[in-house]
Amino acid sequence: MLKVIKGGTVVTSSEIYQADVLTEDEKIVQIAKDIDTIDMDVIDARGAYLFPGGIDPHTHFNMPFDGITTIDDFESGTISAAFGATTTVIDCAIQQKGVSLKDTIATWHKKAEGNALIDYSFHVAITDPNEKTLGEIKDVVETEGISSFKLCLAYKGSMMVGDDTLFKVMLKAKEVPALVSVHCENGDVIDFLQQYALRHDNKAPKWHAYSRPNILEGEATHRAITLSILASSPVYIVPVTAKEALEEIMRSQGHDQVVFAETCPQYLLLDQSLHEKPNFEGAKYIMSPPLRSKEDRNALWTALKKGYINTIGSGHCAFCMQSQKELGKGDFSKIPNGGPGVEDRFGLIYSHGVEERRITLNRFVSIISTNSAKIFGLFPKKGTISVGSDADIVVWDPTEAHTISKDNTHSRADYNMYEGFVVQGRPTHVISRGHILIEGGKVKDVPEKGKFIKRAKFGMYL
Repeated sequence: MLKVIKGGTVVTSSEIYQADVLTEDEKIVQIAKDIDTIDMDVIDARGAYLFPGGIDPHTHFNMPFDGITTIDDFESGTISAAFGATTTVIDCAIQQKGVSLKDTIATWHKKAEGNALIDYSFHVAITDPNEKTLGEIKDVVETEGISSFKLCLAYKGSMMVGDDTLFKVMLKAKEVPALVSVHCENGDVIDFLQQYALRHDNKAPKWHAYSRPNILEGEATHRAITLSILASSPVYIVPVTAKEALEEIMRSQGHDQVVFAETCPQYLLLDQSLHEKPNFEGAKYIMSPPLRSKEDRNALWTALKKGYINTIGSGHCAFCMQSQKELGKGDFSKIPNGGPGVEDRFGLIYSHGVEERRITLNRFVSIISTNSAKIFGLFPKKGTISVGSDADIVVWDPTEAHTISKDNTHSRADYNMYEGFVVQGRPTHVISRGHILIEGGKVKDVPEKGKFIKRAKFGMYL
């Protein structure tokens, strides 16, 4: 089916120009000044921007966590993503103890297949680093099309790995090549500080942040980058929240080490004062790393503008307050970490980045879509508007404002972290592989679900 998007302003990571965009089946087949619309479906995009579909490189759908599971699965999570102008997500498939990487991936395929509205891929989080696991890395990249692996230096007793494991994985990843993503906090010291707080009857949500100070993120970031230098292996730091971590990243990037950095909207727009809300309300904002100070927020925005931060993920990891977060009443360490956000990521960064003149339109496209496509082996299939690329296009009306509320978003969580935020701009159409998913604020009937996208080895499109 031929479809023409008429009269919009195309915005990529490097260009801004007015043109019509013609799609056929799943691909963009022509971009021109005035395309004939005879016998075609027409979308009127006059006055609108045409952005590449958003790519969220950091979600957690249907994820187990200390005996419970995130409230959003691949159905509700990707519906939320589509309403928020995101057409591809990279979710984190988390290895359980004693389970192979291949079986882990198979489990995540079962969760996603036939349920995801948009396209998706996976990172694989390595938590059981035996020799068999390390031996699977090459095969996972070459046969599964998954070229990124996540390791955590926090979450002692569950996901945390040691420096030796991180180094070994980096050496393997360099051979393939693949990219190693690292959650940087000092898990040993955090565990000590949490136990110390609890022994002194400090149990409220605010102690989550007090037990995870900036300096421990900075230290762990330094350690991860140091190991990546020794291994001659690129590294992706996720999520960056503290100015101390930024300083390590900026220093290493200045010495030509390949270090990529990701942050999330909550670290740009919310601050640690929310942890101190009364009546356990602070639990809504418990995540790791925790929310930081306004000084940290300002440092993140500056780094984003200057290019030290490459991508923005939502970190979507949604739990309900009443049935899940409240498990931590009386012990902050038992509050499930994370919150919803995949639907709000695109609009918040456009509104508070572009509209508030913190970043340009081109920079916005880079951090919301193109850089993730290039870093994670999806480009040029995804992440741009060009002939031959997938027809993943967002028609964005910059004149329409709306106020974020739980009542008008689509996560199954019973709250929204950004309640009351005003967003300038909204998608009128969200198109994935040529299919209109969202039009006029409603889900359209689409002929097929989202697809798993195999990705190229690391470095192919950088």
